[in-house]
Amino acid sequence: MSMISTNEFKNGIAIVMDGQLWIVVEFQHVKPGKGGAFVRTKLRRLRDSSVIERTFRAGEKFEEAYLEKRALQYLYRTADSFHLMDTKTYEEIQVSADVIGDSAGFLKENMEMEGQFHDAKMIGIQPPMFVDVRIESTEPGVRGDTSKGGMKPATLETGATIQVPLFVETGDVIRVDTRNGAYVSRV
Repeated sequence: MSMISTNEFKNGIAIVMDGQLWIVVEFQHVKPGKGGAFVRTKLRRLRDSSVIERTFRAGEKFEEAYLEKRALQYLYRTADSFHLMDTKTYEEIQVSADVIGDSAGFLKENMEMEGQFHDAKMIGIQPPMFVDVRIESTEPGVRGDTSKGGMKPATLETGATIQVPLFVETGDVIRVDTRNGAYVSRV
């Protein structure tokens, strides 16, 4: 078990805090004029991809978690699980939806991604930052509303529902940011 200090934080490292695995998304060292230095962080919990902001004293120590990263390909989904394949060993991995988290709404068949493993158990995935998906259905935009830059809900071919600009129509292919589920552009 190796320990890591907040002074050694880097984006992407994994730590164990309160018995759970967290990934450092952002960090900032702060040295105020008075008082001790501290580190302001954004951490993403691997179990459910929720993000929290937390401030630590400089030099505070945590257990560093070793994460193994493997290239995976998304094969298909059944009622309660996702089937992935390790692209090096061709081994099929079956995981539940809670391991996939919010990314589930953006996975397309044959998509390549990074799988994160801890103690030989898959704990999460890192899909491509941007995915191109077709709009399955959305209401037509109301004429005259486009100048306001309004948004409307749209259901994607993957099953997720996101907010898109009013000019986007059913059948359009759009680019989505998988980190926050936000519309980026039409493709």
